[in-house]
Amino acid sequence: MTAPDLPDGLVAPSYDTTSLAAVLPAAAGAMGHELSTSTGLTAAGCRAALGLPDADRVVVVLVDGLGIRNLAERGGHAPFLRGLLRERGADAATLTSSFPSTTAAGLSILGTGTAPGRTGMLGYTQRNPATGRLAAVVQWKDLGDPADVQREPTVFEALVAAGARVTAPGPRKFAGSGMTQAALRGPAYVAAETFEQRVDATVAALRAPGGGQRLVYLYQGDVDKIGHGHGWDSWQWGDALESTDRELQRLLRSVPRGTLVLVTADHGQIKADLTTQWDVAADPALRPGVAMVGGEPRAAHVYTEPGTDPADVARRWAERLGDHAVVVLRERAVADGWFGPVAEHVLPSIGDVVVAMTGAATVVDSRVHSAAARALPGVHGSLTPHEMLVPLLTAVA
Repeated sequence: MTAPDLPDGLVAPSYDTTSLAAVLPAAAGAMGHELSTSTGLTAAGCRAALGLPDADRVVVVLVDGLGIRNLAERGGHAPFLRGLLRERGADAATLTSSFPSTTAAGLSILGTGTAPGRTGMLGYTQRNPATGRLAAVVQWKDLGDPADVQREPTVFEALVAAGARVTAPGPRKFAGSGMTQAALRGPAYVAAETFEQRVDATVAALRAPGGGQRLVYLYQGDVDKIGHGHGWDSWQWGDALESTDRELQRLLRSVPRGTLVLVTADHGQIKADLTTQWDVAADPALRPGVAMVGGEPRAAHVYTEPGTDPADVARRWAERLGDHAVVVLRERAVADGWFGPVAEHVLPSIGDVVVAMTGAATVVDSRVHSAAARALPGVHGSLTPHEMLVPLLTAVA
């Protein structure tokens, strides 16, 4: 693979020790375990790169949608996290997310320590090669057996096999979901509906009687949800960040002494500019030869109709979108490492043409996207620093 040739100001995806993929292997290394992933990451190497101390108890917190630039620019709402960022330093506290910079891909590289090209989780929607239809990854609709799509072992599974007690508190509806079974399989799942209840469940898991090493994966989805609906520059988003910050400070005060707490995110967010939105269904330059558009408004998988030359579609899209997008053929995206190493069974799910929007532009398809979805102010998925750079904050109780 070669490094992507991207316009200035964009961030190339990374799946090495400077990326989100390194977090769980590093946590395993801090607990004294050795493991390696199919993309070459090792527990010891990741731990050294991220500078983590020894710990028998670890909490990995994933705040969905909290990019490090979002946090830095609205840090007045998060004094606790802002303090951790200041202590660690901006460079050490910054990791790179996946392409696309979205939950399905991000959680899959977190859980496995690999890359979307290995996990087969490539966006909000993607083509299911078995059916030829568009499948929803987060909802796991029309995608098939999670173990067939995502074939990589998870770091959680490795820790459980090594004797650690691994727990994941979360909403009951996610306990057996396809997304959980694919990207995050392994932990004992504890139903806890609110984030406050999940913090309580985390503390309980770490303080439960008995010895042995313990790791808890703690997910917080409110920041991303509010950002989509109101924008990350809204007062509602500030309130969501404030409540998250308070609960994480309470977490650190409540866990057993010596517990290592790691706070990261799967991606950040930007505010969409709806004056630079293109609708494939209504655009005569974009629609011809296109069977389906997957991915998300900031990062599209364009699947061409049989008999259509993808190069023709890529050329027309590049001409139509101009400086508002980076448009490449699948082969180029794979060769340049956008998805990391790509497994053979994953390749057909990648778009024939791959599109990364720049600035605050979006591309939608009103044949599948509702009016409400097209009007969402908060979006992510592409290669801007706000979307791609995520925090790694550390604290020891």
